[in-house]
Amino acid sequence: MAVSADLAKQLDKAYENLTVAEVLDAPVAALSGVSEGDAEKLAAAFGIKTVRDLGTNKYFRLAAALTELDAAAK
Repeated sequence: MAVSADLAKQLDKAYENLTVAEVLDAPVAALSGVSEGDAEKLAAAFGIKTVRDLGTNKYFRLAAALTELDAAAK
């Protein structure tokens, strides 16, 4: 199944033209709105250094699943 997405508004300029795999391996600060300071806090608190780490973190995945369950119940 082919999926396309315009990530330009979701990523910092330096990361806009990378492949999905390259973005996943990029630092979390590649995400628009995540500062270097935020990235340092995520690394210290959860060991999150890359976008992939953030997306696969068990706490963030659980929180996302719970919000999806809540939305589906409404």
